[in-house]
Amino acid sequence: MTARTLVRLTFANPASAIYLGLVGVAVAVATAVTLFAPDPGFIWVLPALFAFPLFLFVSLVQGPPAPGSGSQLGMWLFLAELVLCVLAQSLVLGTIVEASRGRLRGRPRPAAAAPRAS
Repeated sequence: MTARTLVRLTFANPASAIYLGLVGVAVAVATAVTLFAPDPGFIWVLPALFAFPLFLFVSLVQGPPAPGSGSQLGMWLFLAELVLCVLAQSLVLGTIVEASRGRLRGRPRPAAAAPRAS
């Protein structure tokens, strides 16, 4: 696979674009609530739920934060994991959609039947 194919599967696919748009809206809402609400609560669970299957596995592998560790580093790690998981899931979603259409195998598309001259 070339870099162009990876970018096309991750971003330029309609299903991937819708998924990334939903995640973007969830992140925008979580950011707005964090900035403007006196107590944002668990609002960052919403973007994490969009990245759930892979994000859960990454969180379980990483383990809980160490006691006394800085919260700023933990937040940046959380966001980096979230972005990587969302991009990986977008790639998988795009691959599934393109494979279901039969475009990944390199099969030639059937040409329209030309009318025969009688």
